[in-house]
Amino acid sequence: MNFRPLHDRVLVRRVEAEEKTAGGIIIPDTAKEKPQEGEVVSVGTGTRGEDGNVTPLDVKAGDKILFGKWSGTEVKLDGEDLLIMKESDILGIVG
Repeated sequence: MNFRPLHDRVLVRRVEAEEKTAGGIIIPDTAKEKPQEGEVVSVGTGTRGEDGNVTPLDVKAGDKILFGKWSGTEVKLDGEDLLIMKESDILGIVG
């Protein structure tokens, strides 16, 4: 994939949601919500401060993350649905 986000932006691939609940109930496609968990595909160079120094991002490619329900912009690259979001939209890194 020939795409690199700029500055403090991150390219994320959503992790697929579970097909069943913990109790074994199968969830139909129409009732599923979009997952709020994803994997970082690519990151930008970082934010540039007022003094001109670049501060690198805290996340890196391959990190599993949680993000807000309405975070990011959905894009389709190479036939794959991905999200572009700012690092500030990321709630945390999943251990």
